[in-house]
Amino acid sequence: MVLEVSSFVAAPLGGLTLAQLGADVIRIDPVGGGPDLGRWPLAPSGTSLYWTGLNKGKRSVTLNFRDAEGQSLLRDLLAASGPGGGIVLTNAGQDWLGHAELARVRPDLIHLQIQGYRNGRTAVDYTVNAETGFPLITGPENLAGPVNHVLPAWDVACGLYAAVGLLAAERRRARTGAGSAITLALADVALAVAGHLGLAVVAGSDSHSAGSIGCVTTLLPEPVRSERELIDAIRARRSRAGRGSARSQSCSRSVPRSIRGTAN
Repeated sequence: MVLEVSSFVAAPLGGLTLAQLGADVIRIDPVGGGPDLGRWPLAPSGTSLYWTGLNKGKRSVTLNFRDAEGQSLLRDLLAASGPGGGIVLTNAGQDWLGHAELARVRPDLIHLQIQGYRNGRTAVDYTVNAETGFPLITGPENLAGPVNHVLPAWDVACGLYAAVGLLAAERRRARTGAGSAITLALADVALAVAGHLGLAVVAGSDSHSAGSIGCVTTLLPEPVRSERELIDAIRARRSRAGRGSARSQSCSRSVPRSIRGTAN
C-alpha cells in the first residue's frame, strides 16, 4: 500500500505509475479536495480531465489536515498498512508529513519527498524549465525571445524517477528490513537529465548550432566527471551570471541570459 499526499503533476504521476504496475495507492487529500482538483483541461461537465487522468486506479480518502484527529488518522492508516505498506509519496511540505514524524509509527517507512530545490525552496516545472535555458534555444534561429512549451517535461521525468526510487527502496527493504528517506528535487532532475543527454556542453565547443535543441549552450568552463559536479557547476555559473559574467561565444541564444534570475 502506498499513501500519496500530493497535488499537481510529479507526485500524482509517480503514484499513478505505481498503481498501473499493480500497487494499492491511496491518494489522501484535504477535505474539499486539493488545489489541483479543478485544474484545466476540463470536460464539458466541468470535471478536470487532468485530475481524473492522473488519479485513475487509486483509492481516495479525505482528511482534515489542520486537525489533530485528521493527522492521527493518517498515521493510523500508515501503521495498519501491512508488511507491503509503509510507503509514503508526497510533495507536501508540512512537518507532520515528514519522514522523521511518520517513522515514529512505522520504523521501516519508505518516504519519498518531492520538492523544488535541494535546499527546500519551491519551484514548478515552468520556472525550472526557464532556469535551464531551454526556452531560449527553442524555436527559429532568428527568434530573439523564449519559446516555452505546454508539456511539463521535468514534472513527468520527476514523477517517473519517484516511482523508480520507491520501487528500488521497497526492494532494499525486502532484503534488509531498512526503510528509506528519499528527497527528490525537481531542479536536480532537470539538470541531471540535461547532462545525461549531453545538452549541457563544454564552453567553447563548436559542435552545436544556434537555434537547435542540440545547443543548450555553454554553461561550463571545463568538463565535469559526474552528475553531481554538473549540478554544482551550473549552480555556480548561475550565481556568477548575476554579476555580469561573459556569455557563450559559440551560441547566440545562450542559457546565462535566462538563469540570471528565477521566477521563484
